[in-house]
Amino acid sequence: MEYHHQSHSPPPSDDDVVVIQMNAAAIAAVDERSSTNEVDDAAAGKGGGLTRRTFSQAYKMKHRTPLEFTWRQVALLSFQSLGVVYGDLGTSPLYVFSSISLDDPGEADFVGVLSIILWTFTMICLVKYHVNFKGNMPVPVTHLASDINLKFHSKKRILTSKLLKFLEQSTKWQAVITYIVLAGTCMVLGDGALTPAISVLSAVQGIQSRSSSITQAHVVLLSVIILFILFFFQKHGTSKVSFTFSPIMILWFTFVAFIGLYNIIKHYPPILKAVSPHYIIIYFIRNKTAAWETLGAIVLCITGAEAMFADLGHFNKSSIQMAFSVIVYPSMILAYAGQAAFLVKNPSKLSTTFYSSTPEPLFWPMFIIATLAAIVASQALISASFSIIRQSIALGCFPRVTMKHTSGKHEGQVYSPEINYFLMVACILITVGFKGGPEIGQAFGVAVIFVMLFTTNLMTVVMLIIWESNIALASLFFVFFFSIEGIYMTSLMNKILQGGWVPFAITAFFLIITLSWTYGRSKKGEYELANVMEREEFIKTVTTSSRVPGICIFCTDMMNGIPPIVCHYVQHVASLRELMVFVTIRVLPVRTVLPEERFIIDKLEPVGVYRCIVQYGYMDNHNMEGDDYVASVIASLKEIAENDDEILVLDSALINGSTFVLGRTIIKMGTRHNCLKRFFINNLYRFLQKNFRSNMSSLKINPGKTLQVGMLYEI
Repeated sequence: MEYHHQSHSPPPSDDDVVVIQMNAAAIAAVDERSSTNEVDDAAAGKGGGLTRRTFSQAYKMKHRTPLEFTWRQVALLSFQSLGVVYGDLGTSPLYVFSSISLDDPGEADFVGVLSIILWTFTMICLVKYHVNFKGNMPVPVTHLASDINLKFHSKKRILTSKLLKFLEQSTKWQAVITYIVLAGTCMVLGDGALTPAISVLSAVQGIQSRSSSITQAHVVLLSVIILFILFFFQKHGTSKVSFTFSPIMILWFTFVAFIGLYNIIKHYPPILKAVSPHYIIIYFIRNKTAAWETLGAIVLCITGAEAMFADLGHFNKSSIQMAFSVIVYPSMILAYAGQAAFLVKNPSKLSTTFYSSTPEPLFWPMFIIATLAAIVASQALISASFSIIRQSIALGCFPRVTMKHTSGKHEGQVYSPEINYFLMVACILITVGFKGGPEIGQAFGVAVIFVMLFTTNLMTVVMLIIWESNIALASLFFVFFFSIEGIYMTSLMNKILQGGWVPFAITAFFLIITLSWTYGRSKKGEYELANVMEREEFIKTVTTSSRVPGICIFCTDMMNGIPPIVCHYVQHVASLRELMVFVTIRVLPVRTVLPEERFIIDKLEPVGVYRCIVQYGYMDNHNMEGDDYVASVIASLKEIAENDDEILVLDSALINGSTFVLGRTIIKMGTRHNCLKRFFINNLYRFLQKNFRSNMSSLKINPGKTLQVGMLYEI
C-alpha cells in the first residue's frame, strides 16, 4: 500500500490519536518486506508539494540513524551508570565472605576462596559481558544477498543460513527459545525483588556491633523504612536518581578500594598470589564437599552482572563499559583481596568480614556510605525491571501497564508505578519474612545463577544467527561459560528448600502472566488475519450501507487491511458516516516527531474512506478531546484531495460532527481445544484483558463522542 507523507502540515497540537507501539525489530521486518515496493515520486497538490512514499521509507528517512555520543557525553553517562547499573555488583563485598561457612579455615582456604572470586569475577563480569565475541574480519568484506547461493562461499555463512532456516521452519524450537527468553525475563524480575532486601539488610546489620541492645528486629524495621523510601522516590526518574546516587557510588568505590589496599599492606601482602588458579585446586582438595557447598555463597560476587545491559536503554554500551573498566573492576579486586588478607590474620571474624575489616576510625563514615550504597544497589535491578517490562510490552509479551518516560533526552529511561509497587511489596515481604537470615542469600544466589544460564544459552544463539560468529568460537563460549555457571548451579540446588524457592515463586507468577498474554495475543492475531475483510467485501459493505452526515473515526492498531470489527459494526448500526477514517498511531523511538513527519495518509476505496497513520515521539502528548484534532485530520486529508468537490465533502463532514469508534474484542476458545488451552484463553487471558490497561488507555477522548463496539472472537 502506498501512503502520502504530508510535507506541509500545520504545527502540531496536543490533540492526537490512538497508539500502537511498534518495536524496532517489527519495524525492520516491515521495512524489509516492503523494500521492493518503495516509491519516491514528487506530486503537486493544493497547499504545496506532496512527497509520495511508502510507510517504510517514511520511517527510514529520519529514524534509522544511530545516535553518536561525544567522549564528554560518554563520560557523563558513565558517571550516571555507576548509580544505576553498578550498585548491585559494587556492593557485593558487603555479604560475600560473611555468607561463607567453613570449619577452622586457614590461610590456604582464604587464598583459595579469593582465587575463585577473582577468576569468577573476571571471567563472568569482564570477559562474558564486555568482550566482543562477534568475530568480525579485520578488513571490510562486502556481502550480497545472492552470495549465500554460491556453492563455495563462506562455510560460516552457509552454516548460519542452515541454522537460521531450521529455526524459522521449526515451531517447536521457536517455542523453546521463546520460553527460555520469557523465563529468564521473569527470573530477572525476581532478582529485582531480592536485590534490595539483601543489600540493605547487609549494610544495616553492621550497626548491631555497636550496641548489644540493637536486635535483629530493629535491623529489619530500619531496612523496611529504607526500602519504602527508595521505592517512593523511583517516580522522579532514572536521571534524577542517578545524579543523586552516582556520587555515593564514587565514594563507595573509593573507600572500599583504599581500605582493601590498606588491609593488603597491613595484614598479608602475599594475598595477591591468589591470581594463580592452582590455589582453587588446593582449596577443593582440602575441603572437598564443603568447598563445593561454599560456591553457593561465592557466586554472590557476581550479583548484578546479569542486569548490566538490561539497563542499556538508560545509557549506552560505551558508557557502561568505561565505568566498569576504569572504576568498578579495579575497586572490586582490591576490596576482595583486602578482606581475604584481613581474614588470613583474623579467621574468627569471617561472619562479620566487611565491618570487622574496616579500620575503627572509619566505621561510622563507612556505615553511612555502605547504607547509602546498599540503597543504590537496589537501583540497578529496579531500573532493569522497568526496562524489561517496557521491552516486553513492545514485543506483545506482557499486558500494558503505565509506562512513564522520565527523560526527554534518553528514550529508555522509564518508570512504571505498577511494577514499582509490586517490587516494593515483594521486597518488604521477603525482608520481614526471612528476618535477615541466610535464606535471603541462598534465594539471591539461585536467581542470579539461573539468569546467567539463560543468558549464556541465548547469547550463543545470537552469536550464531545475528552476529554470524564462527561456530567454533560460539561453541567454545557456550561450553566454557555454561560449565562454570553449571557448577555453581549444582551447589545451589540443595538450597531450594532453604530460601531458594523464592525466585522460582516470583518467576512462576510473572511467567503465567507472560505466557497467558503471549498465547492470547497470538490467537487474537491469527483470528484477525484469517477474518480480515476482503477489498471487494469492504467496498460492497460501504456502498450498500446508508450514509449519514459527519465523520466516523475508527481507531485501530492495524496499519494494513480492514479489521473484522468493522463488518460487525455495520451489521448492528446499519449505517455509516459519509466520511470514514481509519486511524492508527505509531510511537517512534524519538523524543518528538517533526510537524512535517506527523501524518502518513492514504485514500481507500470507495469514495469517502481514508487511512491516516499519525506518528509521535515518546514525549509527545496524545489528546483527542475537542474539535482541534478532527480539524487537523481533515486539514491533512485536504492535502491529497483531487478536486474541489472532495474538499466540499470534507468540510461538510467536519461541520456535521464526529464519532470515535473503539473496538473491544473478547476471545472465547471452544471445546475442540484441550482444557489447558481453554483455561489460558477463557480465564487467564480474559482476566488480564479486563484488569490491565488497554491500548486506548493513554488517550484522552471525549466520552460523549465515543462508541465502543464489542465483538466475540470464537476460536
